[in-house]
Amino acid sequence: MTNSTDANAEIEALKREVAELSGLALATGVLLTQLLQSNLKRELNPWNAATKMLTDARTAIQGFSPETSGERDPAMKQRALDALEQYEQQLRTVLPV
Repeated sequence: MTNSTDANAEIEALKREVAELSGLALATGVLLTQLLQSNLKRELNPWNAATKMLTDARTAIQGFSPETSGERDPAMKQRALDALEQYEQQLRTVLPV
């Protein structure tokens, strides 16, 4: 019975840690998006600057491999690429046309 109790306690601790990390990621993403929006608005051609920045980021993420990133699960890279799509949508909503 103690193994079951220990396992349940460990699962709960992991759930709490995942929730805390998710909150940290959310706050980081919001701050990053706001900072990038502010910086891009100052560019002479904010759309081109955003495109270049996001293309460079996408290329960098795609260049990561398990040997260079310690990546154990391909979901990590896919989530990073999906996050870029989210950032792109958020960034472009405030850029002047």
